[in-house]
Amino acid sequence: MQDNNITLSEIQDFKGRYPKQLWALFFSEMWERFCFYGMRGMLTYFMVTQLFMKDVDANLQYGATQAFVYAFTFIGGLFADKILGFRKSLFWGGILMIVGSGILSYDPHQFFFLGISFTVVGTGFFKPNISTMVGKLYKANDARRDAGFSVFYAGINIGALLGGYACITIGKQYSWHLAFGLAAIVMTISLITFLFTQKKLGPIGLPPGKGEDAAGDAATPGKSVNKKWYDYAVYAGSLAIIPVIMIMVAKTQYTDWFMYIIGPATLLYLLYEMTRYGWAERKKLIAALIFILFSILFWAFFEQSGGSLSLFAARNLDNNLLGIINLDPNGVNNSANSFFVIVFAFLFSLIWIAMAKKKIEPNTVIKFGLGFLFLSGSFFTFYVTRFFANAQGIASLDIFTAAYLVMTFGELCLSPIGLSIMTKLSPVKLQGVMMGMWFLASAYGQYVAGLLGAGLAKASENDTPVQKLISYTEGYKQLAIYALIAGIALLIISPLVKKLMQEVN
Repeated sequence: MQDNNITLSEIQDFKGRYPKQLWALFFSEMWERFCFYGMRGMLTYFMVTQLFMKDVDANLQYGATQAFVYAFTFIGGLFADKILGFRKSLFWGGILMIVGSGILSYDPHQFFFLGISFTVVGTGFFKPNISTMVGKLYKANDARRDAGFSVFYAGINIGALLGGYACITIGKQYSWHLAFGLAAIVMTISLITFLFTQKKLGPIGLPPGKGEDAAGDAATPGKSVNKKWYDYAVYAGSLAIIPVIMIMVAKTQYTDWFMYIIGPATLLYLLYEMTRYGWAERKKLIAALIFILFSILFWAFFEQSGGSLSLFAARNLDNNLLGIINLDPNGVNNSANSFFVIVFAFLFSLIWIAMAKKKIEPNTVIKFGLGFLFLSGSFFTFYVTRFFANAQGIASLDIFTAAYLVMTFGELCLSPIGLSIMTKLSPVKLQGVMMGMWFLASAYGQYVAGLLGAGLAKASENDTPVQKLISYTEGYKQLAIYALIAGIALLIISPLVKKLMQEVN
């Protein structure tokens, strides 16, 4: 097979800072994230202005939708590990996302929840598996791994920047049909990109029992679990679950029940898997769980950007940036974070490499703690917008954008490092599952974000813009305090977690 012309060792023994395969995955992920963040940036605003939902309900719907998106990444990672392999899983997810975006493009008002449900399941199959393939480009202790994930994260954010601004602006000013249709087009580009570049990946991403595994061992002949009917069963099952997802997303109390069940069930499954490993591997998995639990809190605050901050931007911000350019405040809300990631991700990757060479690079726990401290600073800055508002309650887009700059520094300390640490701490055969758990933590973060956003909206449901400004910024100050406490706690427990991580940094 052409896919096996290059071996895993040849891929991992690359010269320079980055493996050449990274760039192929970079572009596939970039266009997929255009689709995802373009859709994400439209959800809350579309529900309030086009489906005429109340702010509270729209925030809960946003949290439910995003929670299911990330919850299904665990299921997608599981099926990729056990049956499909990363490549087939990624391709199938992309097809479902294209169908979902196409349905929304045809009639976003009548078929909103049907289209969303296709994209939920599709993202679950696509997202965790491309990130796992990035991890497999590196040997276990390669110091360049964090730098590679930081660059990959920049690709994510180029897509998020373009999609986050373009889709909401096109929808508001021209046509919602066109806005959702654009998401379908760029998702198609993502899949075509992957199809034409996957031959460079060698054995990476092939189904279990084919080619080499991530450790470079030959598969045992005759023991492949990848029977064709298993594949077809996964495809049929993922289609059959879409009506169920449609009902559960539309009625948020069902989402509550789902979230109460999926988390404990996932932990039980992980505990079962841990019994197959020795104490050294178990300690690493316990450390991974600590990172996962703190990430839930991080995303609960961070993901206000798609909920409460989206409505805050629409109602309480002017459209002037730096006194020289007029921009849609919702477009800025959707894309400012991505813009700053693009600008600073490469710089952060170089900083980590330079610090590693001097043996002064902070360990992952310290990086997580710094991420929370920056997150706290960003929400204090959102709070400060109240002091730059006019008599009508319209605040400064400049201060709002500066808050996203601070938030981005926090994200760069945590999110790309989180992707990397899941691959470092996970045994080879559990990497897809652990990457899925990382995104499942994001699901809980999104879910809590919806609850927090609904709480902010409920407190100011019938308020004037001035009163909404005060209510929302007071809520952001509280989030800043909680993030500060979490950051300090992480710094305090860092020695304990570092012991659990053993040789992993």
